[in-house]
Amino acid sequence: MESVHVVSPFDVNCPSRPVMEHLSSRWGVLVQIVLLRGTHRFNELRREVGGVSEKMLAQTLQALERDGVVHRLVHPVIPPHVDYSLTELGVRTATAVRGLFDLLFERWEDFATAQEAYDERKARA
Repeated sequence: MESVHVVSPFDVNCPSRPVMEHLSSRWGVLVQIVLLRGTHRFNELRREVGGVSEKMLAQTLQALERDGVVHRLVHPVIPPHVDYSLTELGVRTATAVRGLFDLLFERWEDFATAQEAYDERKARA
């Protein structure tokens, strides 16, 4: 008999929490957005996602692959050639993440103004 998981992300033991962490991490979010534009090789991804180390990118890709978001295709050539792309599920998650990016770009001035106001309040306190 197949076990059924009840998803409750507010429960500390919910199996969805690690997936949510992978999808919403700094590098996970950026990798999804880059791959939404199309298939990339590892070094292309590393260049596009500024500031990510080779180790962190490898870990991020591995986690997203395990979660079913990223597809890793190894071509049988020498030297090795590996392509990364989004799965159908990955396109859905990346599209949702892109909505957050769109909001960030559209309302950046509001975020910047809020940060400045906060910093001024803290400086006076």
